Amino acid sequence: MTAGPNPLEPVDALRRIAFLLERERAETRRVEAYRKAAAVILPLGEQGVRDRVTAGTLTELPGIGPSTSAVIEQVVAGAVPDKLTDLESRAGEPLVTGGERVREALRGDLHSHSDWSDGGSPIEEMVASAMELGHEYLALTDHSPRLTVAHGLTADRLRRQLAVVDAVNAHTAPGFTLLKAIEVDILDDGGLDQDPDLLAELDVRVASVHSKLRMERAAMTRRMVAAVRNPLTSVLGHCTGRRVSPRRGDRGARSGSGTRPPSDFDAAAVFAACAETGTAVEINSRPERQDPPGELLRQAIDAGCLFALSTDAHAPGQLDFLDYGCERAQRHGVPLERVVNTWPVERLREWARPSNGA
Repeated sequence: MTAGPNPLEPVDALRRIAFLLERERAETRRVEAYRKAAAVILPLGEQGVRDRVTAGTLTELPGIGPSTSAVIEQVVAGAVPDKLTDLESRAGEPLVTGGERVREALRGDLHSHSDWSDGGSPIEEMVASAMELGHEYLALTDHSPRLTVAHGLTADRLRRQLAVVDAVNAHTAPGFTLLKAIEVDILDDGGLDQDPDLLAELDVRVASVHSKLRMERAAMTRRMVAAVRNPLTSVLGHCTGRRVSPRRGDRGARSGSGTRPPSDFDAAAVFAACAETGTAVEINSRPERQDPPGELLRQAIDAGCLFALSTDAHAPGQLDFLDYGCERAQRHGVPLERVVNTWPVERLREWARPSNGA
């Protein structure tokens, strides 16, 4: 499509700009402008885009504005868009330094969301970005039905999603696997918010508390221990539920969403249950979560826990948030051999099978 030596296609340039904006935690509306523009021009084909550029009619297309049309026009002219050059100049280094050894060892990510629940992008877009980052696998962990605010998946919707995962895996390059997974709500009594037989069909199950975060200490401890001891639980997600800074860059983030204190529970009891059952403690890489806090992370290490170092990404660019979690893991001395997503996919699946739980 392009003239001269420029290897870029307009769609690729728009997608890359969206990814880099998400990586910087830009406002969702700014990101979506570039991703929607890519979707608009994709069906036009090479000649169709060139014809629009020549005629000066790009902005007559819905979703194409001055900024996105400038990107398309520069690519067609054989140039690297100014917007992309600017973003790439800031993307050459990790988001944070200090976790390079851990990041190099990771093979994949065990916590991500798509537009099937409260993520901002289709499954295919999340997969494409994971592959571009060099992941060997990605767990698709959309929410369970009780979390209605996040469009949690009913059993029927989850079954339909599993068929989509099969289709995606049939068309991805060898060496990459989209894992069948879920972020399942931990109910008030410690039960899991999805049909047990359906949960048993999945590769990975991240169990998280999303409601009644201020529950009394003894009750919250019983709740979490019960979930950890459930053989279907693979990973205990963002264990304290805390938020250390306002959310940014998520489709579901509300204006003014601020900080949140950690839940109160007996960490020694919870981590002892994790170590006993082989349930991994999630190191949540979202910069506004940093969960678990350093003191609890060191306590989990001393308890002999396994760990899952994941992004909780709600958009493709957030898959790069692994840098934040890796820095914390390396700083606090998390043993790499205990980070389950440093393992090959078959070992990971074998560990996560329900029969290997409690």
